[in-house]
Amino acid sequence: VQLVESGGGLVQPGGSLRLSCAASGFTFSSYVMSWYRQTPGKERELVAIVGTSGRFPTYADSVKGRFTISRDNAKNTVYLQMMSLKPEDTAVYYCYVRINKQYWGQGTQVTVSS
Repeated sequence: VQLVESGGGLVQPGGSLRLSCAASGFTFSSYVMSWYRQTPGKERELVAIVGTSGRFPTYADSVKGRFTISRDNAKNTVYLQMMSLKPEDTAVYYCYVRINKQYWGQGTQVTVSS
């Protein structure tokens, strides 16, 4: 199982970014996918979850209305579209799947700063 995130970077407050997570090594379309984030000294926080069909995504209250999780099962990729970014969104963002055990990507840094 491999999860590879991309798309992070430095963005000004109010800006947008789209993160991607390319998955391999398992039947992507059969598993729920999630995005988490973590800042130094804090526990990893669930940001969004998307079911196998892409319908009925769930979001943390802190990102609801600003972030959108989606997936393309043909491309084995899950996305996180982030809009109206705030400094408190600064974190390392991780892609996650639980199959027989937990699998994490290496993370991608998102920094929101002027």
